Amino acid sequence: MKFWTKKRIIGYIYCENKFRDDEKLFIKLARKKHVKLVMFNIAKELDEKEIEKKAKKCEIIFNNSAEEFAWEFVKTLEQLGKKVIDSSKTYYFTEDKWIFALACKEHDIPTPETILLSENLNIAKRELHEFNHWPVVLKRIQGTCGEYVARAENIEQAEEIINKFWQKGSERLAIIAQEFISSPCYRVTIVGDEIVQTAIKNGRSWKKTGIYAKNIERFEIDPHLKAMIDKIIKVSKIHICGIDFVKKGDEWLVLEVNSTPAFDFFDEEREMIIGKVLNLLLREIQ
Repeated sequence: MKFWTKKRIIGYIYCENKFRDDEKLFIKLARKKHVKLVMFNIAKELDEKEIEKKAKKCEIIFNNSAEEFAWEFVKTLEQLGKKVIDSSKTYYFTEDKWIFALACKEHDIPTPETILLSENLNIAKRELHEFNHWPVVLKRIQGTCGEYVARAENIEQAEEIINKFWQKGSERLAIIAQEFISSPCYRVTIVGDEIVQTAIKNGRSWKKTGIYAKNIERFEIDPHLKAMIDKIIKVSKIHICGIDFVKKGDEWLVLEVNSTPAFDFFDEEREMIIGKVLNLLLREIQ
C-alpha cells in the first residue's frame, strides 16, 4: 500500500449508540495507515449544515450500516457531490429481492425459482397454486435479518403469512414466492474483486442468515462457483459485499447479495478484512 505524505480523510457511516468492534478496528487501522476518519452516526440527530460541513472534509465515505435509513443518508451525501462506497445505485440490486431475481435471470445466474405475487390476495393464492412449490418461502421484497421471511406448507399458511406481512409493515410492500431449498447457506465475502472470506452458515432453523446460524465453518470455492461469483461482481458493481448461495443437489444457486456484509463470522479474520476495506477505499480516492 502506497504511503501518503498527506493524511487522507475518509467518512464512516454507522448506526450505533456506542462503538462496536468494527468501529474500534477501523479507527485503529486508520491511524496506522495515516488516515483520519470522520464519523457519521445516523443513530443521532444530524442537521443538514453539520452533515455538509463534515462531508466537505471527506475524500470518500464508507457506509457500514445496514439500516434502511442509511440509504437515504448515502443519497444525501451523493447529492453533496461525495463518493460513497457502496453507491446508492446498488440499492435496488441488493435490497429489492425481485429486481435481484430478474437481474440474475437476465445474466444467466442461477437462483431458486421465484415469482412476484399480486397485491390482490385472491390472485396471489391462485399464483401460488400455479407455482406449485411446497413448501414455499415468502419474502417481502425489502427487509433485513430475515424479519420478513417465512415458510408456508400450504395455501392456508401462505395466506396467513401474507396478511401478517401486510399488517406488520408500515407500508404494503410487494411479496415474492421462492422455491424452498433445503441447504446450508454458503456466504462469500468480497472486497473489490477479491474473495476475502467463506463461511457455511448452519443451524437448526431452516433460515440460515447470520443471526440464525449456530455453527459456522469455512469452505473451499470450486471453479464453477468462482465463475458465478465473478459474474455477480461484474453485474452488481458492488465493491464490498456478502453473497449468499445454496446448493440444490450439485448445483449452486445464489440467494442474495448484501452490500453491508458482517465482518464477524470469524473474529480472528475481522481485522484482516477491515484492513482490506481501508486499502480499497484509499485506492478509490481520486
